[in-house]
Amino acid sequence: MKADTVQSTMGTMHYNLSVEQLVEIALERKEGVLASTGALQVFTGKYTGRSPKDKFIVQEPSVTDRIDWGTVNQPMAQYQFAQLFSKAQDYMTEKELFAFDGYAGADANYRLPIRVVNEYAWHNLFVRQLFIRATKEELAAHQPEFTVIALPGFKSDPAAHGTRSETFICVSMEKKLVLIGGTEYAGEMKKAIFSVLNYLLPFQGVLPMHCSANVGEKDDVALFFGLSGTGKTTLSADPGRRLIGDDEHGWSDQGVFNFEGGCYAKCAGLSEEKEPQIWRAIRSGSVLENVVLDAGTGAADYEDTRITENTRAAYPVEAIPNTLIPGIAGHPGVIIFLTADAFGVLPPIARLTKEQAMYHFLSGYTSKLAGTERGITEPEATFSACFGAPFLPLHPTVYADMLGRKIEEHQAKVYLINTGWTGGPVGVGKRINLSYTRAMVTAALNGTIEQAGFTADPTFGLECPDFIKDVPTQLLQPRKTWLDKEAYDAAASELSNRFVLNFRRFPDVDQFIAMAGPQRGLN
Repeated sequence: MKADTVQSTMGTMHYNLSVEQLVEIALERKEGVLASTGALQVFTGKYTGRSPKDKFIVQEPSVTDRIDWGTVNQPMAQYQFAQLFSKAQDYMTEKELFAFDGYAGADANYRLPIRVVNEYAWHNLFVRQLFIRATKEELAAHQPEFTVIALPGFKSDPAAHGTRSETFICVSMEKKLVLIGGTEYAGEMKKAIFSVLNYLLPFQGVLPMHCSANVGEKDDVALFFGLSGTGKTTLSADPGRRLIGDDEHGWSDQGVFNFEGGCYAKCAGLSEEKEPQIWRAIRSGSVLENVVLDAGTGAADYEDTRITENTRAAYPVEAIPNTLIPGIAGHPGVIIFLTADAFGVLPPIARLTKEQAMYHFLSGYTSKLAGTERGITEPEATFSACFGAPFLPLHPTVYADMLGRKIEEHQAKVYLINTGWTGGPVGVGKRINLSYTRAMVTAALNGTIEQAGFTADPTFGLECPDFIKDVPTQLLQPRKTWLDKEAYDAAASELSNRFVLNFRRFPDVDQFIAMAGPQRGLN
């Protein structure tokens, strides 16, 4: 087992400190304060979300022909990364640093041994809670295959290093190194490793997925795909089912496995009544990001979003009752695509054919919610391939083809659920009630949805159920919820056209998949 503290050329390095030690050090260094529940409350400075435009992959010989280069996977020259890393090493020389050794991937056949080196004690607490923690025996033999170094105080020089700003997230596949600087937002570390897994695992026959997962009493596994804020964490935390994980999973020939050892839940509007499992999980050892505390009691005020809409809580997955440990289960029978439609025109639930599933997986339509990324202050309609484009080093069709094969092989049923707006767009309509969404999810999971009649949506071609228990019938047909029917038709036509325009990015997909989406042309 690594010594707790050693002196090295990188400065003083504390290895694998306990939760209690990290909390104590973070408090001593005034990195945060304790909330009334015992959670450590911190602020992340001016960056309260991810910085996808500041992410780079080093252009190395072994990956150059594999990476889907573009605005998502921006190239960085090898010499520029070398210069940046050299400067980072100089920066670390006099620093007190913290290292965590653990894993990404619950399945030992595919797990990635990682080391995360942090400038902040609270960052090290975050990764300790979010990644899979090694046992004492595993630590004794632990050899990291990928290292993440996160230095919020170290800023890049765009002119010298080829970065866009002072902030950078740089991935070197050959050096097996992720270098992060200029941002205190902790989510960059977990998503960096997710990006690495999205590169490595397809070559091992494993589909990496941006989804949550849970399993029922009959060992029936369900997946919930979706971008941040669409409900992955909320809907997978179901008292009647065991949680596998809330955000990132792999699907191998043996089944589904969690990549992480923790959860990273959005907190805006969190209440014990609506989300009791998440509410109760936020206790000693958890991290609260950018959540405002009551000055007198220290209680978290989840309604106060003055810092950001993207308030977060990080806690170990076992803080959710009845969690499946380790996070390994069988093949999914139900797959749910979550979208938060800012137009307010998509049905709240629809049944998808395999071709429609692949179309909507490649489209990845949703609305980026406020605060999730820098610069997003209002819900913004977007298409994010595979419901996770910022984390996909390979071309999206690689992942879509794998999903299509698995859906067919395991005869999984696929549904599209809209957790966004009804009765009008943002500013006019309202967010679909969470209790209704839960009822729709339940109907999909227990199969009762298949007992309903289905009506095809005339614009999107989606099969919508005519009845679901505990859901107002009118809600199931979005046009009926709008007072101004002509305004609905115009909004539906606009979104349909956006689907058509976006899908032109995939000219080589099977024609049956291309024809599975809206077919309205653009003028």
